[in-house]
Amino acid sequence: MKTISPFNKLLIVFFAFIGSLIAFRIFYTGSFQHLFMSWNIFLAWIPYALSGYFTEVQKKAIWKQMFLFCSWLLFFPNALYIVTDLIHIEENKDIPVWYDAVLLFASSFLGIILAFVSLRKTESFLIHHFSKRTVAILIPAIIFISSFGVYLGRFERWNSWDVVNDPVALAVNILGNFISPVDNYKTWAITILFTGIYSMLYFFLKILPKAFKEGKI
Repeated sequence: MKTISPFNKLLIVFFAFIGSLIAFRIFYTGSFQHLFMSWNIFLAWIPYALSGYFTEVQKKAIWKQMFLFCSWLLFFPNALYIVTDLIHIEENKDIPVWYDAVLLFASSFLGIILAFVSLRKTESFLIHHFSKRTVAILIPAIIFISSFGVYLGRFERWNSWDVVNDPVALAVNILGNFISPVDNYKTWAITILFTGIYSMLYFFLKILPKAFKEGKI
């Protein structure tokens, strides 16, 4: 029987905590307003779950490795996207604003953890195929692409499954932003802003264990 790691046990506690917050909010207000957070957290969990298979797939056919990586990359922006749900913090006569702030912050924090743990696993996977110098370029590129994905989700309202449901319209939208970057300067300004904050958070969290171990904090 496979044992559950301490990290995954803590994740389960975190999932239960957020779930209880959402359930209490529904019970207290009679409104399903923030039930969407459950779906967003599930979508954020998918890339984390997929990244767990990178170790197993390393010795398998290249096409299987590429399929897993592309699937992970397709869903990865969903984990980063949760941070943008903080825009839903607003005064509400039915429940104190601090309650929603706790709920949305906890969900955003969980999304970031799921995102960066999966990204770290992806980085380890890529190191088996490329040099460390190449991977050092690929990781920021992945964060940039994913930040653009967050933009598409938040502002253009596209979803990961639209790659299958409506690929032509999605491709036209994406190409339009690349063909006319000046006309779409807001798109790239937001994407660069997201890339900056996500990159700083990732590399900051990445060096924390070593910094603690060496007593340099």
